[in-house]
Amino acid sequence: MKKFVLVACALLLAACGPADEPKKETQAEPAPAPIAAPAEPAPIVPMKTEAPAGTYKLDKSHASLDFRVSHVGFSNYTARFASFDAELNLDTANPAASSVTATIDPRSLMLPAPPKGFLDELLNEKWLGAAKFPHMTFKSTKVELTGANTARITGDLALKGVTAPVTLDATFNGGYASHPFEPNARIGFSAKGTLNRTAFGVSEGVPAPGTTMGVSDAVEIIIEAEFTGPPKAP
Repeated sequence: MKKFVLVACALLLAACGPADEPKKETQAEPAPAPIAAPAEPAPIVPMKTEAPAGTYKLDKSHASLDFRVSHVGFSNYTARFASFDAELNLDTANPAASSVTATIDPRSLMLPAPPKGFLDELLNEKWLGAAKFPHMTFKSTKVELTGANTARITGDLALKGVTAPVTLDATFNGGYASHPFEPNARIGFSAKGTLNRTAFGVSEGVPAPGTTMGVSDAVEIIIEAEFTGPPKAP
């Protein structure tokens, strides 16, 4: 009897013990959504123009070539070259296939009210070296459309015996095939760019690091140009 009571108590204690916790169902993590491939940019459609494809010559009476440098950080000193020429081969069906070449005479440098001897100083060997290098040239190597009427033109600039790449951001301002007062086609552009003059061996007067006391290394180029092209087809 005693043994029976002990077994009964053991069974009772086991029944009153902590119940097994229900197993938690584990949910599988959702698979990550596939990453969509970046959409390709829409192709740039060039602005339409009546001007035909062909070779265009610079209209020197409607063209300017200015440049600006920071002077001690107080102003952007502006000067220009008066004598330069350019030729543009325009491909209206594929503007990226167009090309441009230009020649600049550094001796045509024009300064605003220069102090005595200042012009000669800029033409000497420390600056433009115009006596030894009487021509600067630019020849495009790549034309990349950036908008319907804008393009980035990369080319080789030869200055003071050094050739280095320079990039211009150009805007096509429009054109026509002919006009009652002009039998030839005409087109117009504006362009800007920046070069570092030290890349061409022109380091005179560059400010010391951390200062603006001098003339900036960076030279901003500002171009306005009209070109005349082929006569209107009969």
